[in-house]
Amino acid sequence: MSEKQNMSAIQHLEELRRRIIITLAFFIVFLLVAFLYVQDIYHYLVRDLPFKLALLGPTDILVVYLTIATVMAIAATLPFAASQLWLFVKPALTQKERQIALAYIPALFLLFLGGISFGYFILFPLVLKFLMSLSDDMFATFFTTEKYFRFLLHMTLPFGFLFEMPAVVMFLTSLGLINPHRLQKVRKYAYFLLIIVSIVITPPDFLSDVLVTIPLLLLYEVSIILSKIVYRKKFQVKENTSHSF
Repeated sequence: MSEKQNMSAIQHLEELRRRIIITLAFFIVFLLVAFLYVQDIYHYLVRDLPFKLALLGPTDILVVYLTIATVMAIAATLPFAASQLWLFVKPALTQKERQIALAYIPALFLLFLGGISFGYFILFPLVLKFLMSLSDDMFATFFTTEKYFRFLLHMTLPFGFLFEMPAVVMFLTSLGLINPHRLQKVRKYAYFLLIIVSIVITPPDFLSDVLVTIPLLLLYEVSIILSKIVYRKKFQVKENTSHSF
């Protein structure tokens, strides 16, 4: 490797480090802001609970507050993290690839919020209601604050990232890295992987696994459809360009 290549690699690493530091700075600022309002957020999240949450130790509530503030900070930092990633890869992209990448940044953030909303407003109440119905008045309902919020986190945060699958697939299709034919060919392996993910992130009961698996499989199918649309448009543009010559 030449001295020039060594300098180029070092400059890229320095630039990457700078972008990571800026992203972490945004995260820390949002974490501090979220912690200032964490009690209000906590009261909003538990406002409709038909039971009281218990604490088993003096540090439990601090763990819960930190968890809530961290999730809020991650959500708020995502657009800034995406912009820093964009600024890092921008010099290596063509003008067309820059336009494509820039168009997907807002979509990734909106899909993340959509995934969290789906988990919190739809999936979480269904699973919680089902799990509570299993006791059938045979047991006294007793929830610790830490376990309740850990359960809530597992049923919401993963969907924020999983819901970004369609946008990521469209973006990679636009760049020519994947195509709908390849996605269809690996469908059974993708299904198996998504089923494993759903089992890992849900409580150990059949209904929870099904309620999580079905949306994930639908997301994969939607991703294939969107990939077909992007691939078809890309092919038409190539055809029109070749005819013009």
